[in-house]
Amino acid sequence: MPELPEVETTLRGIAPHITNRTILECVFRTERLRWPLDETLCHLLPGQKIISVERRAKYLLLHCDDGTIILHLGMSGSLRIVPAETTEKKHDHVDLIFTDGTCLRLTDPRKFGAFLYTDEDPCTYKLLLNLGPEPLTDEFNGEYLYSASRGKKQPVKQFIMDQKTVVGVGNIYANESLFSAGIRPDRAAGRIGLERYRTLAFAIKNILQEAIIAGGTTIQDFNQADGKPGYFAQQLQVYGRGGGCCFACGQTILSQKIGQRSTFYCAGCQS
Repeated sequence: MPELPEVETTLRGIAPHITNRTILECVFRTERLRWPLDETLCHLLPGQKIISVERRAKYLLLHCDDGTIILHLGMSGSLRIVPAETTEKKHDHVDLIFTDGTCLRLTDPRKFGAFLYTDEDPCTYKLLLNLGPEPLTDEFNGEYLYSASRGKKQPVKQFIMDQKTVVGVGNIYANESLFSAGIRPDRAAGRIGLERYRTLAFAIKNILQEAIIAGGTTIQDFNQADGKPGYFAQQLQVYGRGGGCCFACGQTILSQKIGQRSTFYCAGCQS
């Protein structure tokens, strides 16, 4: 599933090709993705210009003249820039065709993604309204995590994966960040002190930034906007390595389910 680094990589890949471009045509080849597609957009979007593109959590926001397109890649979605005349394939469900002959194409085999639109402030849209801070901003730090965690008995891994706590820290990067910070993923969030949360906040920022530089992590379906794979998988320390040896201390990487998600850690390095 595309996580924050994959979505950020996608943004950086498509933004130069669609910013300041005018939409000529909007094409839907299915009635619904995760939610029904609004056919009125096929009449509303043509003629509008893409003013800017940004990311909020795992959502891509395409700001147009009169509103904002909200895109989510779901479990297996991807975006490509292709010539408008490129023949569509089985899972190519949405095209935004521009007046310069290019096309932004949404491919989504599992149809868990989203293509939505609002003419209001997108930050007030119901899917974005109650999201936590962005992890790569100054607002997200150890003091914030410490304060937000007081009294919480849930495992710290679930705590940092809660989108109301902080956005975009999906399963892969939660595992890697906790290993980097030396914190067991099953420790109660409310029992971790300020200094360790400062270390964890730094680790989250560092891991996400490294993943963005590497173009994300290739897990199952994800590829970059140019079709190339992300390479952060080569840097994974614990995720997916259950039963292997820890690169740092040599102990066996352990695995368990936390919140129904596969979790990997080293008992020697994390406490």
